Amino acid sequence: MAAISDLLLVIAMLCYLMALVAHAASHALTDRTRLRAPALAAAVVAGPAGDTPPPPRAEPAPDPRRRAWATTVGLWATALAAVTQAGCLLTRGLAAERVPWGNMYEFIIALTLAAVTAWLVTAVRTPAWRPLGLYVCVVTLLLLGFAGLRVYTPAGPLVPALDSVWLKIHVSTAALASGVFLVGFVAAVGYLIRTRSQSTPDGFAATLAAWLPAGPVLERVMFRLHAFAFPIWTFAVIAGAIWAEASWGRYWGWDPKETWAFISWVVYAGYLHARATPSVRRSTTAWLAVVGWLTMMFNLFAVNLLISGLHSYAGA
Repeated sequence: MAAISDLLLVIAMLCYLMALVAHAASHALTDRTRLRAPALAAAVVAGPAGDTPPPPRAEPAPDPRRRAWATTVGLWATALAAVTQAGCLLTRGLAAERVPWGNMYEFIIALTLAAVTAWLVTAVRTPAWRPLGLYVCVVTLLLLGFAGLRVYTPAGPLVPALDSVWLKIHVSTAALASGVFLVGFVAAVGYLIRTRSQSTPDGFAATLAAWLPAGPVLERVMFRLHAFAFPIWTFAVIAGAIWAEASWGRYWGWDPKETWAFISWVVYAGYLHARATPSVRRSTTAWLAVVGWLTMMFNLFAVNLLISGLHSYAGA
């Protein structure tokens, strides 16, 4: 079962790579003529008075059927990768005879599976969100590659400190919230690119923005995902405190991982509060979402691998 789990992870990554190529093809087949119109208009206005600008070179619009086909392939390839990744977790759990999120390697697999599942649900419900699939696949591949190459751990029993029912509750909810936050982070970055493209219509940000959903769509999905994940993250922090009291005799000790979990909670609470305040600009709230995800990644990598503490994986 352990060997099958390792093989399924490789297959899942190949499926994500195929999905990434399909999503990229869908982006390349997007008709960007309308989105380039503001830049062309600005060039006309900037021309010398009395000059008649040459007409823009006509470019054939991409066939929408080819783009729809690429989008469908990307959606199904991502779904196949998610099913394969779920099989990877299941077989690893059977091999270790426990829940398959007892170390950093397994947690990253569970986190990315939650992220991809969250994107698939939103993409099926709202087709306008499907262009985010490319960026979700990129982040997922990077995290899975790091997990397989740098923090791989052979399947085996848990250390005594982790052999608790709270492992099923605390870590599973933390992985679920982290995965949904990942998709929210992708939407936040996309919204910031969209905002930047409005001030530089002929810059690199405008080129990226041409392949992204509209700004209001990105802002809406960003808020909905964070509003869904924040209560789950809150419960994960509370469950961790209860587990700490059962294991170490105190609910909170400002261990590095506890501290950074609290920092992430504060940042995401600040995001939701700012989002509910009409006077706060939406670009400011998007930056708060980005900072929140960066604190999550610092907690996952730096605290686990570099900082010594009760939760640390350093030296494992």
